[in-house]
Amino acid sequence: MATSIKSAALCGIAAHALTVEADIASGLPGFAVVGLPDAAVSESRDRVRAAIKNSGFSFPTGRVTVNLAPADSRKAGAGYDLPIAVAILASCGFITKLPHEAIYAGELSLDGSVRPVPGVLAIAEMARESKAPCLFVPVENAAEAALVPDIQIIPVGSLLALALHLEGTRTIDPAPHALPELNAPEWETDFAAIRGQFTAKRVLTIAASGGHNILLSGPPGSGKTMLSHALPGILPPLTYNEALETTRIYSAAGLLSGGGLVNTRPFRHPHHSASAVAMVGGGASARPGEISLAHRGILFMDEFPEFPRSVLEHLREPLEDGTITVSRAAGTNTYPAKFLLVAAKNPCPCGYAGDPQISCVCSPTRLELYRKKLSGPLIDRIDLAADVPRQNFSELTAGNADENSGSVRERVIAARERQNTRYAGTKIITNSDLSARMLPKYCPTTDAAGKLIGAAVDRFHLSARSYHRLLKVSRTIADLEGAEIIEEKHLAEALQYRPRVEGAH
Repeated sequence: MATSIKSAALCGIAAHALTVEADIASGLPGFAVVGLPDAAVSESRDRVRAAIKNSGFSFPTGRVTVNLAPADSRKAGAGYDLPIAVAILASCGFITKLPHEAIYAGELSLDGSVRPVPGVLAIAEMARESKAPCLFVPVENAAEAALVPDIQIIPVGSLLALALHLEGTRTIDPAPHALPELNAPEWETDFAAIRGQFTAKRVLTIAASGGHNILLSGPPGSGKTMLSHALPGILPPLTYNEALETTRIYSAAGLLSGGGLVNTRPFRHPHHSASAVAMVGGGASARPGEISLAHRGILFMDEFPEFPRSVLEHLREPLEDGTITVSRAAGTNTYPAKFLLVAAKNPCPCGYAGDPQISCVCSPTRLELYRKKLSGPLIDRIDLAADVPRQNFSELTAGNADENSGSVRERVIAARERQNTRYAGTKIITNSDLSARMLPKYCPTTDAAGKLIGAAVDRFHLSARSYHRLLKVSRTIADLEGAEIIEEKHLAEALQYRPRVEGAH
């Protein structure tokens, strides 16, 4: 007897429908799984066999064949264990009542308990779109799946519990649908704890308000890392849609801790020895990398020029488009990668080039090589730059407390609300998302500001991209002041923070 039930296959951060077919025929005992399974799927034969026996059922003595359709797409992961086991039990007659078009996903332990699997949020969204009546998922994944409304989520703790539920002997209660509150968390590093550095703080405020990328430069110990760790504390809370996007990525990567919604903006801090695959994504299954895990949050790259040149150049497309396409032999996946880049660097390898008190020990050749690690096209995609000088003793021990993160966050949220009102009905979230064709409509300037930006383009030989980014930053500065039109002072301040990296080409 052949039985067919529904499951799902994860492809990037999306899921597509998959059918699990089980057939039991007479003949010599055997268990085959076909349909381009990878090693994890092939090994499900041993897990499923043990789980069925240890759940109190007898495994069929004939030849068992399981087909994962469509057969021409590769299947990966252990999430097919549960649907394979259910299909076999139904073929044996142990389960006689299968909900029509219900979807199953889960990994089995040898004792029959069900373990969590990645990508359940995407599977739940696919199940809702296909109008499935219910979705059976591991208990640990239930909160994650319940984020998707209009579909019944059944949390499964064991294969035996699922069989009893399907037969109506012992019903499992559906997981409740609930949306958690999204609040801005209090971060350990507060702006008030950072003495001085008013220019850098102003740049961070502008960046947080408009989603602009930043380059911080200064000697070792001047506070670049501390400023970067304070930035999340002035960002507004995630919106529900942003949180759902972020959760979908972390779910596909298997990085959700405790299930449920990711309710804080990501802060990713990869080491400068990270490979290109770790940063942009890839591997055998083309998993998302650091730049996608930083989506709707912050990607902090300390010691920026020390990253491999190949890694830095891979940042160009996501900084421009907000997405990254990962192409591997197993397939091609496109991941969202709209993050706020915070890059920090020393002025030279020893860190003291241009320092008035400490002499630089770098040779001219070494200094030139260090500066050339950052290409012109990459720097052209960074909106703001700030020097972070070393503070003297009196500045570090000043008695007057600086403005705290909560106060700065209020201004950032007010600027974001102006952008929300302005871009209502569009896909634009922050000023940095504006395309070139939208600039004339959303970035009007006064006559004086128009003359200033024209003179700046000619004098500094700005590219079209630099001109557009300059307008976007000016738009954000105007939003912080509540101005509808970009004025000359807004543009002048944006010009002051324009990145100028010596030696870039």
